[in-house]
Amino acid sequence: MSSRGIFEHERFVTSEAVEIELPAASLALRMVSGLIDLAVTALVLVAILYLTPLDLFAADVALGQAFAIALMVLVMALLPIGLETFLHGRTLGKLATGLRTVRDDTGPIGLRHATIRALAGAFELWMTFGGLALLVAMTNERAKRLGDFLAGTYVVKDRVRLTVPAGPAMPEGLEGWARSADIGVLPDALVVATRQFLLRAASLAPEARARTGAELYAALQPRVAPQPPPGHHPEQVMAAVLAERRRRDEVRLVRDDQLRARLLP
Repeated sequence: MSSRGIFEHERFVTSEAVEIELPAASLALRMVSGLIDLAVTALVLVAILYLTPLDLFAADVALGQAFAIALMVLVMALLPIGLETFLHGRTLGKLATGLRTVRDDTGPIGLRHATIRALAGAFELWMTFGGLALLVAMTNERAKRLGDFLAGTYVVKDRVRLTVPAGPAMPEGLEGWARSADIGVLPDALVVATRQFLLRAASLAPEARARTGAELYAALQPRVAPQPPPGHHPEQVMAAVLAERRRRDEVRLVRDDQLRARLLP
């Protein structure tokens, strides 16, 4: 496969070409969130029992049993499923503590994930009084309970400030060429690889740095015209292309904001 073809498929991409991993919530924070959810559930139960005329069940045992089963289904399944689905991985306890449930690949969860977590939680949280969930969470780094393993999810700190490292600066002597160059569409995967390579080049072994740099430059070169002036290292050319690409994006965003401000006062 050619060096250009290596970067044709766009996978594991972010808009800023950086890899982001959300930090997992601590076990203590998850326990606080769970206690808040338990308190909220208790309030919901009290409200339902207060508003329900219980004397209706005095003469009909079967109706009372059906009501008790419906109440258990509501508390153990429907309430957590509904909250995590419509609040995008959050419950009231998670909202209060700044937590959120996400997939293992940090993507948002859906109805299937929330259902699996709730059904597993009916056993590990309610039937074992939280003992099984606590035991399982203590055995792994992400504090995942059994429901998380079955659903492929984990709980993260939602209120976290992610720092994006600054992009490569424009090398001296290449600014004029870069501003007038025609930079074609760069696959996001190529931008990711080039940006991370430039940020980590100083820490790479010389052989790996030279080999990776040559592959990236060979993939980038056909997408830029005219060719850079002689006498510049490939890493400088790659840095110039990414820096100019970022500058053009910033100019475009400012222009779009100004146009939007004029049309939508």
